[in-house]
Amino acid sequence: MNIDHIAIVVRDVEKAALEYKNILQVNDIQFETVDSEGVKLAILKLNNGRIELMEPLKTNSPIQKFLDKNGEGLHHIALETNDIDNTIANMKNNCAVKFLGNVRTGSENTKIIFIHPKSLHGVLLELCSYPT
Repeated sequence: MNIDHIAIVVRDVEKAALEYKNILQVNDIQFETVDSEGVKLAILKLNNGRIELMEPLKTNSPIQKFLDKNGEGLHHIALETNDIDNTIANMKNNCAVKFLGNVRTGSENTKIIFIHPKSLHGVLLELCSYPT
C-alpha cells in the first residue's frame, strides 16, 4: 500500500485551495464534488501524493458534524491498495477491524471504504483503489 492522500476539512474550499496553492506553490489543483460523501473537494496534486481539501455540502453530513465538533483540520489519511476487495477480506479474516459502511465511489472514481478510528488508535483511515 501507498499513501494516496491526506484529507483536511475546511469551511471554504475555494479560499483554502488558493491559500494552499500560494503557500505550497502547487499549480495542479482540480475541483470535484462527491455527492455520495456530501463534499466539494479541491485536490492538490503533489509529486508523491495528494492533499484533499473537503468542504461539507450538507448540514447533516459527517463532514459538517466533524467541522462543528473539531473545526478545520486533519480528517483522515488514505492508503491506496491495488485490490480493495481482497484487502478488506484479508483484514476481516485476520484482524479485528471495524469498517464504516460499505465500499462506495469516491473522488476520481476510486472505490473507497473507511476503517473506524477505534480500530487504529484514533486515526480515521480510508482505503482506496483506482479503476483499472
